[in-house]
Amino acid sequence: MNEASSNVSRPDPPRSCGECCTRLVDFGVTLRGTVALEGINLHMHCGELTAVIGPNGAGKTTLLRALVGDLPHTGALRFVHRGNVEDSRPLRLGYVPQKLELDASAPTTVLDLFATATSRWPVWLGARKRLRVQAEEALAVTDAQYLLRRKLCEISVGQLQRVLLALALVPVPEILLLDEPVAALDQSGMERFYQTVSRLRTAYDLSILLVSHDLTAVARVADRMVLLNRTILCDGSPREVLLDPLIRRTFGFGFAESDVEGGSVVRDLTHESCPLPPGGAP
Repeated sequence: MNEASSNVSRPDPPRSCGECCTRLVDFGVTLRGTVALEGINLHMHCGELTAVIGPNGAGKTTLLRALVGDLPHTGALRFVHRGNVEDSRPLRLGYVPQKLELDASAPTTVLDLFATATSRWPVWLGARKRLRVQAEEALAVTDAQYLLRRKLCEISVGQLQRVLLALALVPVPEILLLDEPVAALDQSGMERFYQTVSRLRTAYDLSILLVSHDLTAVARVADRMVLLNRTILCDGSPREVLLDPLIRRTFGFGFAESDVEGGSVVRDLTHESCPLPPGGAP
């Protein structure tokens, strides 16, 4: 089966209401007595893509690992539903790592991966019809349904990232975390992945937190940008952050007005009404 011959239609996802929000309040991580992150205060809306940038060792991956529970943290992670209703249960998190280590000799298929991650049914007994349908529908969201029966060791890095992205959306999370998902992709693969993520941002009722080293590419799809180096140095629209003098001090290069004008690099962010306004009491 190939992309053109697949007859599975992409399901219509719910529209973002723009009124749910997630806040990290005085969030911090200490590893072996060393402070890795401190004083992180971050505010994200559903339907909003926040790009996290920073130098190597800034704590970007550490932040995501703490959010998914791999690392202990201090501070609070809060989620408020539409109508100013705060939820005390753990957040549903979707996570796409930088890479997935695969055994090149293993016959594991994309369907096997979905079965292992979403069902207790033994993979060696074969996937049930309901699971196959669920997996194919999820893959259709990222235009990867034609990969359902392909072996993981036989698909490209870009195809694998779209598979992992689809898997991260089952069930639909409240926050989607992407850890340098395009680091190993070529220009074409990067653009396609970002287009998919951009579509998900506007179509699904979730927040997206995306770590990237490619400042200009991620600025084209981000609503907000956060400059991180153990703590948040700068937070605002991509335009505001890219023009901030801290960018030059951090990376050794900066951007001129001409680099960020004309809509080719950045889009300014306008927040909708929020029950947890930035700068307010946590």
